[in-house]
Amino acid sequence: QVQLVESGGGLVQAGGSLRLSCAASGRTFSNYAMGWFRQAPGKEREFVAALSWRGRSTIYADTVKGRFTISRDNAKNTLYLQMNSLKPEDTAVYYCAKGAYSTTSITERGYDRWGQGTQVTVSS
Repeated sequence: QVQLVESGGGLVQAGGSLRLSCAASGRTFSNYAMGWFRQAPGKEREFVAALSWRGRSTIYADTVKGRFTISRDNAKNTLYLQMNSLKPEDTAVYYCAKGAYSTTSITERGYDRWGQGTQVTVSS
């Protein structure tokens, strides 16, 4: 089974950048779409970004489009989320997730493995 471990979270000022990483164990990482979700305090977990198994197809939430970039390195079994122009409303725990299929999904039902999450805090 694939296990996912996020890293790269932290505290950053508004306008700053962070890059999250998600290291995946297992040999089947490259066969599946991958995604990032986030959950702010008191709110439900929401979709952030996803990309297909080869990384050729990406999709973003409107709230992060143009600021965040999702990418993957299948040779390293690693998923990334480059976050630029961060805003206080981006503060949340960020989770990476393994897709159940090779194509992207914006709903949690499209994912069958989750990491433990990494905290991102953006100060104003």
